[in-house]
Amino acid sequence: LGLLGLVALSECMVIIPLRQMKTMRETLRERNLLTNFSEEHPYNLSQKAANDQNIIYHHPLRSYKDFSYIGNINIGTPPQEFQVLFDTGSSSLWVPSIYCQSSSCYKHNSFVPCNSSTFKATNKIFNTNYSATSIKGYLVYDTVRIGNLVSVAQPFGLSLKEFGFDDVPFDGILGLGYPRRTVTGANPIFDNLWKQGVISEPVFAFYLSSQKENGSVVMFGGVNRAYYKGELNWVPVSQVGSWHINIDSISMNGTVVACKRGCQALLDTGTAFLRGPRGSVSKIQKLIHARPIDREHVVSCQAIGTLPPAVFTINGIDYPVPAQAYIQSLSGYCFSNFLVRPQRVNESETWILGEVFLRLYFSVFDRGNNRIG
Repeated sequence: LGLLGLVALSECMVIIPLRQMKTMRETLRERNLLTNFSEEHPYNLSQKAANDQNIIYHHPLRSYKDFSYIGNINIGTPPQEFQVLFDTGSSSLWVPSIYCQSSSCYKHNSFVPCNSSTFKATNKIFNTNYSATSIKGYLVYDTVRIGNLVSVAQPFGLSLKEFGFDDVPFDGILGLGYPRRTVTGANPIFDNLWKQGVISEPVFAFYLSSQKENGSVVMFGGVNRAYYKGELNWVPVSQVGSWHINIDSISMNGTVVACKRGCQALLDTGTAFLRGPRGSVSKIQKLIHARPIDREHVVSCQAIGTLPPAVFTINGIDYPVPAQAYIQSLSGYCFSNFLVRPQRVNESETWILGEVFLRLYFSVFDRGNNRIG
């Protein structure tokens, strides 16, 4: 089947390829800072294959040079296609509504309820807030397909107002976090796929690549060993209900530079960078000789080869992040991918390990055992 990549395995699993897209930060950099695919292959998987317990599905890829990883889903009957960000840092699925009046909605695909014979409306309003963006809309139900995975009567959000999504390369967000009653009160799509028996294990995994020929994918229902070497190191989630883990320390050149007494970290596929408390990030910027320019930190491109790796020690095992990963080159300049994250009063030290980290380490999210590999 060529690019469709149907591969028989001994376990039930579905692999959905992701497209690598530019982040909002990258777009703003290109437009304002320092003044200065490939083709998409259609896919066609048979309905019979959806019930085959020994099939793995690959979704076609389109790659750009930057950070966000996007995949296609379909909603409604007949299907309406959307590009969504697969996000372990949130729980809700939402896409723009045709009734949305925000400027960002006119730039993205919008769902048309009257075109779907399986659509069901509700009068429930929902609000979803992210770090610098937010959504207001209403809760609805319809059939949602991720590749050949089908969730019937799946609750999701239709946005009526969007704030901060004008420059993003995706239509909506598909949350893969634990259920959160505070968002829509509805089961996330991963939970419904498991409860409806569509996947054989409550497990999903990410392989994020910076090279388009290798192809980034998200896997549902199992793990394909062809995507990693060695053994998985399992780490329990530190608080059931989110993909947080405990970190022992963060060091450079053999010296602990952050997380000295241990700290928390969220493994977040919806974040491109490495985000930490202001004091810790400032210390690291000084160590790598990054100088601030227009809210960014710039380093000498010639110095990248001499900069030490940042070593995240997790459960006694070192996970180095080399300078080639935490420094990004763009338009002749080199930027630090360490960013400050807002911290609440009295909050313990918490980091967000985004795609800079996850591109280096194949990651498995095991809901059944509340752990990450």
